[in-house]
Amino acid sequence: MTRRERMLATLRGEAVDRPAFNFCEITGCEDIHSDDPFCIYTHPSWHPLIALARERTDRLPLRGIPFHLEHNDVKTNISFTETGSRVTEMTRRLGSQTFRQVMQQDRDVLTVWTTEHWLKSADDLRVWLDAPFLPPVPPHHWAQGSTFLDLEREIGDSGLAMLDTADPLCLVAPLFDMATFTEVAFTEPELFRSALDCAAELLFPFVEAAAAEWPGRFWRIYGPEYASPPYLPPHLFREYVVPYVRTMVEMIHRHGGWVRVHSHGRLRDILDDICATGCDAIDPIEPPHQGDVELAYVREKYGAQLVLFGNIEACDIENLPTPQFRDKIRRALDEGTRGAGRGFVLHPSSAPYGRILSPLSLRNYEAMVEICG
Repeated sequence: MTRRERMLATLRGEAVDRPAFNFCEITGCEDIHSDDPFCIYTHPSWHPLIALARERTDRLPLRGIPFHLEHNDVKTNISFTETGSRVTEMTRRLGSQTFRQVMQQDRDVLTVWTTEHWLKSADDLRVWLDAPFLPPVPPHHWAQGSTFLDLEREIGDSGLAMLDTADPLCLVAPLFDMATFTEVAFTEPELFRSALDCAAELLFPFVEAAAAEWPGRFWRIYGPEYASPPYLPPHLFREYVVPYVRTMVEMIHRHGGWVRVHSHGRLRDILDDICATGCDAIDPIEPPHQGDVELAYVREKYGAQLVLFGNIEACDIENLPTPQFRDKIRRALDEGTRGAGRGFVLHPSSAPYGRILSPLSLRNYEAMVEICG
């Protein structure tokens, strides 16, 4: 089978010649010649791994749909610290209030830290919702764009290009810091649901347009983990996630696509609810202590409905001696394919994000290829 054929068969629940596997965020599409000083992949330590991903793994590179929840009159200022970190400050005035968000990116870390969030209270959210949002870009202005199709052509038969989108919860929750988000979501459910409805009204036409323009594609929806335990109780997951993601899944299914729901952390108390969205797959199914379920449990209880992506931890890739890491791989392959089930893809929870990839991490990735490929 080609790597593309293997991934499609896995999604359809058909027999495969071997379980699919990939390196999650490392897909072989990384630009090792970038002139961006914040691109970590230009460092030579990454180049063997990127080549390995391109040549040997069942690739699943992501492309996001170009949706943003924005107001008018945003002023942006970019500055740099003495150590070369990039600081992006954005301000906007709504009524009599000035709102501010500050983000920082360090040159040697593939992460953008939000050091100040747009909203600080429930009252801020009320003001935010009362102000008119910018009208979304008409779908025909971007749905014909070549970015996603170019990606498909680039990877060819080596895997599947995936469409990537937030759910409404992931558009609203990051407006706050995590503590304030959980407080507002827990104590002001009607207000928070209004915010989700507002985000959904703007987001859903984009999802429908992309699903129609590119039918039969594989999607990832991210954001449900914001409402997972211990942040919020399961009844709020059912309120803030299930109806919205179910609608998105139905849109994508109408056009022949598949959907993978991305949710880190604890799953045991929300797996039934994730299944209620009608999705086709989940990731990354983190084992204890990062999560609270073993892969074998999920395979037994939910494997008939869901393709399981997991459950290799990025911290194990970086820290576990290779002999023990090999044992983790073999255990995941055994538990993920044991008994009857729709399908399994060996898939890390994320990837290292420092500029220099350690020799141990490279050896552990190579072990995945040796065992799986």
